[in-house]
Amino acid sequence: MDFNSHADAIVRVAVGLVNELTPGERRGRAFPPPRDLVSAAAEGLRAGYPNHREVTEGEAGELVEIAARLRGVFDAVATGDIDAAVLQVNGLLEETRARPLLDRHDGEPWHLHFHGPGGTMAGDWAASCATGLAIVLGSEFHDRLGVCTAPHCDRVYVDVSRNGTRRFCGTACQNRVKTAAFRARGRVP
Repeated sequence: MDFNSHADAIVRVAVGLVNELTPGERRGRAFPPPRDLVSAAAEGLRAGYPNHREVTEGEAGELVEIAARLRGVFDAVATGDIDAAVLQVNGLLEETRARPLLDRHDGEPWHLHFHGPGGTMAGDWAASCATGLAIVLGSEFHDRLGVCTAPHCDRVYVDVSRNGTRRFCGTACQNRVKTAAFRARGRVP
């Protein structure tokens, strides 16, 4: 399932930023705030854009704040509160003054950006991520945003599968849950 290639990449960036920059739990273990914010922020951006440039310390700090706000969108969707998710996205859209603009750079064909020239890197990503999430929330696929249902994991994902039944952030958590269920069945008298 694809919204469009650019919007898909932006939603992957939103997922990457949340998963790399927000504390919580990951794969059954505590996930503290990253020690190296610069590397974690770059890794989050590279979830959608593998060749994204390095970020500065200041940009990384701003991205941490944006990631926390984006997490709220995923958390709201996971609890079924689409209205709260939409309010959070609309707030980001308004604050960043997100607007569509066709742009061509770095040898790429024309593609849609959601921010104008002259903004900060973090502000531009906030506008883009908010717009990408708005595209998802404004479609029949709003339930494709999720938070991992494995015990002791709160990483987020976007479900791009055909049947839309994803429940885990990745195969490691899926395997943990399946293994635990298998072992539990073996213990039943």
